[in-house]
Amino acid sequence: MSTSSVSLLERAQALSDEIIQWRRNIHANPELSFQEFQTSNFVIERLHQIPGMKVETGVGYKTAVVGTLSSGMGPTIAIRADMDALPILEATNHSFCSQNTGVMHACGHDAHTSILLGAAHVLAECFQAGEIQGTVKFIFQPAEEATDEHGLTGAPYMIKAGVLDGVDCAIALHMSPENPVGEVQVHAGYSMANVDVFEATLYGTGGHGAYPHLGTDPVWMLGPVLQALHGIVARRVSPLEPAVVSIGQIRAGSTSNVIPSEVYIQGTARSYDPEVRELIISELEKAFSIVANLGGKYTFHINRGEPALKNDARVNEWIVSTIRDLYPEFKCIDTPFGLGGEDFAHMTRVVPGAMFFLGCALPDDVKRDLHTPIFDIDERCLPIGVSILAETAKRYINGRYRL
Repeated sequence: MSTSSVSLLERAQALSDEIIQWRRNIHANPELSFQEFQTSNFVIERLHQIPGMKVETGVGYKTAVVGTLSSGMGPTIAIRADMDALPILEATNHSFCSQNTGVMHACGHDAHTSILLGAAHVLAECFQAGEIQGTVKFIFQPAEEATDEHGLTGAPYMIKAGVLDGVDCAIALHMSPENPVGEVQVHAGYSMANVDVFEATLYGTGGHGAYPHLGTDPVWMLGPVLQALHGIVARRVSPLEPAVVSIGQIRAGSTSNVIPSEVYIQGTARSYDPEVRELIISELEKAFSIVANLGGKYTFHINRGEPALKNDARVNEWIVSTIRDLYPEFKCIDTPFGLGGEDFAHMTRVVPGAMFFLGCALPDDVKRDLHTPIFDIDERCLPIGVSILAETAKRYINGRYRL
């Protein structure tokens, strides 16, 4: 391990108490997507305390924040963290549990934000010491979890506003409650899913429950439609391709003796490969069109969400190399992260980039999954995340890693 790496590790470790306090403050004051006003102000205040930091606000959206450190020459790398929380009622007993009833940091974005603040502090010290020649952008992004009325999350707004202009590559991390501290999930290529939400309404005439033969029944039509929907992945998509179609909502009728005139269906489709995505969307509409042969009609709408997260192989290898050098005892698990969605994928479509999942599980064998009321982290992971992000960025802009 190089002397500079030891120094960076020491700098990150020295910040541990502050990073933990930042995380706990943000955790106690969670805010939903596009509403991260207090969190944004918290980030702005701390960035202004860092020597040499240029701070921009409202980059693409009013709660977005970007900090920049630069020597005025050299390559540019961006490090991104998300800031929003989820509409979940927290069920932990921490003294710093959510003070906003029904809102909770159940996906680790409080940790992501705190880690990025830590990386900003550590890298600022490196700049001041003359150890870095280049530029680092610290992207604090709103609204990763939910879309607005235009069907967009925070990343597309920041990209449109130019946050990645002049950026050569980007990195990010995510909490992984499935792995303990000392394990990291890394993967090159497609690692998280295309996220599509579909909705459809099946129409019949409805009628009296005692005289079904006098009308057309969309509930009866629903049977073959559901079979077709669940058969898409089983029989139309190659078993070698990750994909899933799930029904999340069905609404029909209001009383026992009235056949309803319509049935509403909503669900999600997930995939990795863009061609598989298009195949599933096409097959979804074919499944709903079955009702036309059964005397009914239908409407169908697809909301295309985040694209699949594709980690650049070169950037991914930088992260792996950094982890192996800084933490040779750590276990790097090379596996895709699942069929969840991640809007950092928008950024990796613009510049080469990669995300890794950092083990954060508490050592008590309790499952605290993402998006659950008891989600929690082992705070020992916080300075580790700072070290990996900061050292990877430092090595890239100093020329040790090359695209």
